[in-house]
Amino acid sequence: MNLNITHLQNEYRSGRLFPSQLITELDSMMDVSDTHHIWIHRLNLAEMLSYAQKLEGKNPEDYPLYGIPFAIKDNIDLANIPTTAACAQFAYTPSISAFVIQKLINAGAIPIGKTNLDQFATGLVGARSPYGACKNSINPTYISGGSSAGSAVSVALNYVSFSLGTDTAGSGRVPAAFNHLIGMKPSLGLLSTSGVVPACKTLDCVSIFAKTITEAEIVFSIAQGHDEADDYSRPETTQGAMFDHQFKFGVPKKEQLAFFGNTETPLLFELAIKQLVKAGGMAVEIDFSPFLATARLLYEGPWVAERYAAIEAFIEQNSDALYPVTRKIINNAKNFSATDTFNAFYRLKALQRTTTKIWQKIDVLLTPTAGTIYTIDEVEADPIQTNSNLGYYTNFINLLDMAAIAIPAGFQQNGLPFGVTLSAPAMHDLALLNLAKRFNQN
Repeated sequence: MNLNITHLQNEYRSGRLFPSQLITELDSMMDVSDTHHIWIHRLNLAEMLSYAQKLEGKNPEDYPLYGIPFAIKDNIDLANIPTTAACAQFAYTPSISAFVIQKLINAGAIPIGKTNLDQFATGLVGARSPYGACKNSINPTYISGGSSAGSAVSVALNYVSFSLGTDTAGSGRVPAAFNHLIGMKPSLGLLSTSGVVPACKTLDCVSIFAKTITEAEIVFSIAQGHDEADDYSRPETTQGAMFDHQFKFGVPKKEQLAFFGNTETPLLFELAIKQLVKAGGMAVEIDFSPFLATARLLYEGPWVAERYAAIEAFIEQNSDALYPVTRKIINNAKNFSATDTFNAFYRLKALQRTTTKIWQKIDVLLTPTAGTIYTIDEVEADPIQTNSNLGYYTNFINLLDMAAIAIPAGFQQNGLPFGVTLSAPAMHDLALLNLAKRFNQN
């Protein structure tokens, strides 16, 4: 079934397809056993049809996402459906949808279900869930990536046209790379986080998974908007200038690149560099160490205490309800003092100043999205180090208030995908989308 947004729009406008018809067909083709562990709560046919039937008889031209099916990470509220954050004891049923979800529904999109995630959005693997380790869409012995695991796999397996995840340390980018998808991490505050269970509230972003850059751009244009109820929401501001056809892109020094024993991904990254040069870019080798130092702050520093603060009342009364690895990570918050926190903020400010000087030399940064991919068994055998390796190229983005887009960049010989990330300072979202299109054309 072709779930491309433009294709479905054309089918609806021609009268060859109706939303209720599409939803009924999707429901019949869904894997009831959910062997990939995608869903925490999939809407039943009657629930989905309640959205579809409200659209019928209305003009598809009036709804930019008319009848488009989408999935929602289960730390984002959908009215009258439980939000669990992958912890059944934490679950609650909201009476209203998250701000961003309501915008999509108002545009005609139809929610299909709530997706599996690393519990409380803590992890980049997709395996830290009591609802089962989410399996890679291409090879189910491998991880899906996380924490927005099910959101990515639902798109990759063609159950929905697009999905929403969240991104605090790479959760909207790593799963995109591992499932051959576009993963857009917008600038902080452009997509409201009202109705989102926080991980690190100062860093959290709602992210977008799609099969094409154009589709990600469509969803982004509809989902964004200032939300007075979200203290971190940014008013609509002018986006940064587009990257011209003689732009400069930074790449880490060779000795600063890390592929964690993978012998194929270094070559794929070299090919991506050449591809971006063909798109008009000039590669500039940069010192990547300030970005790496920033990345280490996220889990080695007191920002883990923000994860504790997000669920403080729950974890103090229900510590045993947490997935063991998740509990271990979040409980590390107790090791940091207020003094540690202020010192970390001072360190971050210094690193921000250092990286600002790097941005004076380049327009955009190109990195792998992840240096390698692991099997589920490898992650379960060493859950902390494997997860840390996956954050090597992602953990700094949110702390430095950057926009990023993860894009496919080839396949390994075993059929698993490789991806790269284009990133730039905040408010260059549209410029990155435009550049990603040029990358794909070369």
